Amino acid sequence: MFDLLADAVGAEHVLPGDDPAVADLCADEALGIPAGKPAYVVWPRDRDEVAAVVRAARAAGVTLTARGAGTGLSGAATPDDGAVLVSFARLDRILEIDPVDAVAVVQPGVSLADLDAAAGEHGLTYPVHPGETSASVGGTVATNAGGMRAVRYGVTRSHVLGLEAVLADGSLVRTGGKLLKISSGYDVTQLLVGSEGTLALVTEVIVRLHPRLPARRTVLAPFRGAEAVTAAVGAVVASGLGPTICEYLDGPTMRAVCAAAELSLGLPEALVDADHLLVELAGRRQERVDEDAEELAGVLADAGAEDVFDLPAGSARRLVEAREKTFWAIKAAGADEIVDLVVPRSAMAAFLTRARAAGDAHGSRVLGCGHAGDGNVHLAVFQPDPARLAQTLHDVFAAGTALGGAVSGEHGVGRAKAHHLEEFGDPGALDVVRRVRAALDPEGTLNPGCALR
Repeated sequence: MFDLLADAVGAEHVLPGDDPAVADLCADEALGIPAGKPAYVVWPRDRDEVAAVVRAARAAGVTLTARGAGTGLSGAATPDDGAVLVSFARLDRILEIDPVDAVAVVQPGVSLADLDAAAGEHGLTYPVHPGETSASVGGTVATNAGGMRAVRYGVTRSHVLGLEAVLADGSLVRTGGKLLKISSGYDVTQLLVGSEGTLALVTEVIVRLHPRLPARRTVLAPFRGAEAVTAAVGAVVASGLGPTICEYLDGPTMRAVCAAAELSLGLPEALVDADHLLVELAGRRQERVDEDAEELAGVLADAGAEDVFDLPAGSARRLVEAREKTFWAIKAAGADEIVDLVVPRSAMAAFLTRARAAGDAHGSRVLGCGHAGDGNVHLAVFQPDPARLAQTLHDVFAAGTALGGAVSGEHGVGRAKAHHLEEFGDPGALDVVRRVRAALDPEGTLNPGCALR
């Protein structure tokens, strides 16, 4: 196998999976998925080498797992034992920033930070920020990553206009283009987005860029209970103010993120443990954003906020950054699992109540925050006993799907939630997915065990 891979990418870009130099590459950030033991790790430099690796693996009957920056939280970048792990770290070029069509053409190993910085030189931005800007574009395409700004801009699939990808037989496919709309048969681009490396290995991405908005205002509103927060979110969205961020944090999560960032907001102690709504507005002109912020304060007060705090720019920036890094704060606090689940926005309060009840039933501590503007809830579950943790997670996912939700809003299914999707997903839809996978990858070469068992 080594000789086949060396012929594909050069011997210097192949390492055995037990080499200490690749130990950190054999898992992503999913808490409950142990590192895999790949036979080899390879670093192709272009689409032709990716295709050669795919053909080599297929000829040898070995499976493949693609890896971007490894910041994912579902185990999708964790290889099976004996697999070939394909790192896209060398496919890291920004091929084009096109300010006229407002698009970028990039290789999958480009980081979100680098893409946004390059777009910024033209007064544009790539607004997908899933909490870790070192994440690669390819990885976010694979998982259809979202983040706090999805309430205004949508998730990754809202921005992907075209792809170049290598299929399981080593053939190349191009989809879409620099096109803001297309209605020419099946949408293969969107079929591949979110497929977590199970249908193809993406080698080039065309993404949509947006104007960079310089003016911002951020407010923080404490409420007495998640039900009040849910009602307020509906009012904010219905107001037409178009928030860039609309985030829910319960009291313990607020304390944790502020402590991790060494940030003091000066809130009255009686309100620190309230349920909080963090809302950011952005626009081209500061005076217009200031007017909208005044209207927003009125909307929140009418919705029952205990108070509305206009955060200074520095504190607002630090709080937003701390909220984006909540995972790291919760991980440092000893959480045993992080849950990403989406429900209808109106059902968020009911879901949080049921999720906490599920935790109480099994002696687990369940804390919550989330992208309130789109119903995407993130829970931290503290339960060191594996059996009780499994029972808690089962009941949490059962509660969310019973309310019309889905097992993932933005982290993807990966290996962490494949069994939950199998249990709670629609059987007809899952059968379609299995048939698509069988058609495109009949030998099961690409990331088996991911997304569906």
